[in-house]
Amino acid sequence: MSTTQPIRDISHVRALTNYYLNLGQHRNHLLILFGLHTALRIGDLLTIRWRDVYDFGQKCPRKTLTIKEQKTGKSKTLALNAKIVKALKHSAATAKPHEFLFANPHTGKAITRTQARRIIQAAGEAINLPSGISCHSLRKTFGYHAWQNGISPAVIMEIYNHSNLNHTRRYLGVVQDDLDKVYMELGF
Repeated sequence: MSTTQPIRDISHVRALTNYYLNLGQHRNHLLILFGLHTALRIGDLLTIRWRDVYDFGQKCPRKTLTIKEQKTGKSKTLALNAKIVKALKHSAATAKPHEFLFANPHTGKAITRTQARRIIQAAGEAINLPSGISCHSLRKTFGYHAWQNGISPAVIMEIYNHSNLNHTRRYLGVVQDDLDKVYMELGF
């Protein structure tokens, strides 16, 4: 069994982000955006309701999302960045507070993990990602690119709610190319 890897190539990340947007499939676009930009596990993403991310009284997206993680039981508050806010504004016109953000239009219930996996894998296949992609790839991609952009692994560990730095280090999917880059680019 292979380990899920992050999407390392930023052009692939951008293509994945834009795939459903270009098709006008806003729920699926939001799913990928939230997965990439919040680092939440898929089970936690699927529990989000519109009222959690959108202030219907003010008619605008919230600045933060507070969620209780299913796996750890810990409460977590995270900022919603400009890309998520823009996508929420675009999709909110027909939304109702009690509805799931990632709802099945036929049942009104949240889509299943299997449906989420299929949505993400279909986009990955459509943009010719070099290897298989899973829901967890989005979470790992967040950490990998945060690390590549100079964010401390200790901060990433806190975002992931990991209990030790070794777990986060393995999670980031550091490969020989990443190590070689340090040797080649670090100059004193």
